[in-house]
Amino acid sequence: MTAHALTLTNVHKHFGPAHIIRGVDLNIPVGERHAIIGPNGAGKSTLFNLISGRFGISDGEIRLHDEVISGLPPHEINRKRLSRSFQITNLFQRMTVFENLRCALLWARGYKYSFWYMVNKQKALNEEAEQLLEQIHLEKRRDTPASLLSYAEQRALEIGTTVAGGANVILLDEPTAGMSHTETDQAVELIHQVSENKTLIMVEHDMGVVFGLADRISVLVYGEIIATDAPENIRGNPRVQEAYLGTEDAA
Repeated sequence: MTAHALTLTNVHKHFGPAHIIRGVDLNIPVGERHAIIGPNGAGKSTLFNLISGRFGISDGEIRLHDEVISGLPPHEINRKRLSRSFQITNLFQRMTVFENLRCALLWARGYKYSFWYMVNKQKALNEEAEQLLEQIHLEKRRDTPASLLSYAEQRALEIGTTVAGGANVILLDEPTAGMSHTETDQAVELIHQVSENKTLIMVEHDMGVVFGLADRISVLVYGEIIATDAPENIRGNPRVQEAYLGTEDAA
């Protein structure tokens, strides 16, 4: 029997009379790289906000490793090893690259609200931050404030802080948006590395990134999933072509 990292059952979200998410059912196996695509306004970011606890669901159920998480606040879901990034970079701008990574490691490494620790003297913590720094290829920017990084470097740092807490389910919201082709290629390589042996769920508009990374793809249109399948089947799905990808030749 396949173990599922994330299960959504008949999930709905209303904002007043507006019905944004309309009965989404989705099962994502452990270790899968899963992309959610769809036109602007389809509800993709809203779905991420429901999964991560930023918004409460109106109906249905969300399970993380078979444990119900719908209704929990974001910090409790995060402590159950689900982490997410946002469309807009969300970093401590005055802190250095290294300090951002070390800060992201604190809770998962048991420091929590213990203000008497001198983090500079915590050898294991600092070594882990250094390893993560190398993993995201920002060693040369170690002592640079986050505000002075290029856009692509900030996105790489945010991916690093997203995985720093030891999450085994990672949600990335448009991780390559606004990047050049070269920057996108580098980001895809990084995402491959950091999602190894983890479950990855991403919202992404760049179809090259989607078809290059995803094991399966779900297509969300007007709050409903109209197809979930392997990339080659999604590419040739007439309903998906009509709703999102365009003609078969364009796809």
